[in-house]
Amino acid sequence: MSRFSSEYIDAQTMGRYDAAGFGRPVGMGKRPALLIIDVQYRTTGTTPMPFDKAIEEFPTSVGETAWDAVDNIAKLLTVFRRNDWPVLYPHVAPKKGFDQGALGAKVPAIMNIASRGYDFVEEIAPEEGDVLLPKKHPSAFFGTPLASYLIQTGADSLVVTGCSTSGCVRSTVADAFSYNYRVSVPSDAVYDRSQVVHDVNLFDMDQKYADVNTTDEIIRSLDSIGGTR
Repeated sequence: MSRFSSEYIDAQTMGRYDAAGFGRPVGMGKRPALLIIDVQYRTTGTTPMPFDKAIEEFPTSVGETAWDAVDNIAKLLTVFRRNDWPVLYPHVAPKKGFDQGALGAKVPAIMNIASRGYDFVEEIAPEEGDVLLPKKHPSAFFGTPLASYLIQTGADSLVVTGCSTSGCVRSTVADAFSYNYRVSVPSDAVYDRSQVVHDVNLFDMDQKYADVNTTDEIIRSLDSIGGTR
């Protein structure tokens, strides 16, 4: 049975997946890597604001719910830095005219984000030694050297955080699963502009591609790994 539950996931749906054998936990390896995806002011806003106000600053902003996730990402980041585990920042690169493509056609507003929007959120900004991975598409693996860096650092599992749950997080999780990484997703350290979309995607990832738990539960798992090193 899935560890992730939501008022938007009915009992029949959960029962069907469980009966079919989905959603079994896979755990972590011995050297996890932390992915912090697209936690830039373009998704959080420069300060916590309700969604309707946040999109006036950046149309791609998720609003104040993003800042709750930032607080939890900061907790995870502390654990990873303490254990000297890899931390990687896949992030949206500034859009140029030639980046219009299919995504720009689908969501034109992404082509006109002010430069401040591309800055990393200060509270969890990269430090010396972290890996920065500018990307042009949803998955952090597509068109980037992420897989190569993970091999170089010896990572055998991933904790995936950031934005959006249904977009860049989900596509990265699915690709990581395809590369046979064990993947964990902290349900309260990823964020989206819709609670329904957020919850449904977490449930589906938990059934197929990742272990979805709370930040505190994942930290307990990480502490047990760190304590055996």
